Amino acid sequence: MKRVGVMGLGLMGSGIAEVSILAGYATAVCEVNPELLQKGRSNIERSLARAVERGKLTGEQRDHALAILRPGTDLALFHDCDIVIEAVTENLAAKQEVFRALDKACKREALLTSNTSSLSITQLAACTQRPDRVVGTHFFNPVPLMKLVEVVRGIASSDDSVAQAKRFCESLGKSVVLAKDTPGFVVNRLLVPYLLDAIREYERGLASAEDIDNGMVLGCNHPMGPLRLTDLVGLDTTYFIALSLYEEFGEPRFEPPPLLKRLVLAGWLGRKSGRGFYQYTDGTSQK
Repeated sequence: MKRVGVMGLGLMGSGIAEVSILAGYATAVCEVNPELLQKGRSNIERSLARAVERGKLTGEQRDHALAILRPGTDLALFHDCDIVIEAVTENLAAKQEVFRALDKACKREALLTSNTSSLSITQLAACTQRPDRVVGTHFFNPVPLMKLVEVVRGIASSDDSVAQAKRFCESLGKSVVLAKDTPGFVVNRLLVPYLLDAIREYERGLASAEDIDNGMVLGCNHPMGPLRLTDLVGLDTTYFIALSLYEEFGEPRFEPPPLLKRLVLAGWLGRKSGRGFYQYTDGTSQK
């Protein structure tokens, strides 16, 4: 693979694009309008600037990475890409629409992958004329720092497609776990019930958000407490994953707590919106 495409330049998409250009891949990035495109590009530029300040990159490496980034708002950007990674909002209808469009815009041999954290790869593949060439590549936030990618095999995914996706992710410096196409895959199937339990206990008034988080950090040696982690993942993302798990399995442990739903409806989505269980200024918790 030589040319990479990333559809969607939000928090996850910009991170995926960043690790792609740092690995030396000419990377086309596409957004629905110039404003979102510029916002995503600015996120990449700021992240690379911080890496230079910390001595992890040279100025020359940063400049080269940015030089092979191809931004635009037209899917024609992806015509010569060998792999295109979809990273739009965690909504089945939105992702299906993207896959229909990518199927038409990309060359037949291109691998189409989704960064979904919970939705069915098989359903997305069914929107295309190349279901054998559709695979899940679930990166973790923040993408430049987190080493894991879940490569997910849909029912129709070919062995060659899964192997190509695995090799590509490893070429970005990531470790890969292979997962079946079931809601939550491996990590979120285990993680989300833990996050939901923490939200339920906070909702019941067991303890403050800070004390719940400190309990897990200091008592269990977790690097981050569950409520801060939910803010990092995104309350909306957590809510959608929980809904997907609950609809599939019907188990009470997967049911989203009422508080989580209310916070999402209020637009309190965590770090990306400036407020979730904590308030944030420039991504830094204020309480």
